[in-house]
Amino acid sequence: MRTLLNIIWIIFAGFWLFLGYVLAGVLLCIPIITIPWAIASLRTAGYVIWPFGRTIVAKPTAGVGSFLGNVVWVILAGWWLALGHLTSGIALCLTIIGIPMAIADFKMIPISLMPLGKDIVSTREGAFA
Repeated sequence: MRTLLNIIWIIFAGFWLFLGYVLAGVLLCIPIITIPWAIASLRTAGYVIWPFGRTIVAKPTAGVGSFLGNVVWVILAGWWLALGHLTSGIALCLTIIGIPMAIADFKMIPISLMPLGKDIVSTREGAFA
């Protein structure tokens, strides 16, 4: 079921949001000082293209540096990406099939605003979990 939801997600919203994160990552690689934000953007792009079956958790070691970095991120690219998630989430709510994807889209707004200090982990239980 996760694979089917991910495929539908890519078709209706995921690909365009993925391109937004990749574009932000590439643009943030231009000035050398913003490369940590570019890495966070590209890491989040991998989550945005295939979100079902994974979740976001806070890093226990994240501190003031992550908070300050997130403030810079919101100014540079975060609010544009959050606006993209909000717009596509509202559009996905117009159909019954799109509602689960809209919920996933709305759940991505916090990481689009504050990607530093977060980890993306699988929700699947393994043999040794």
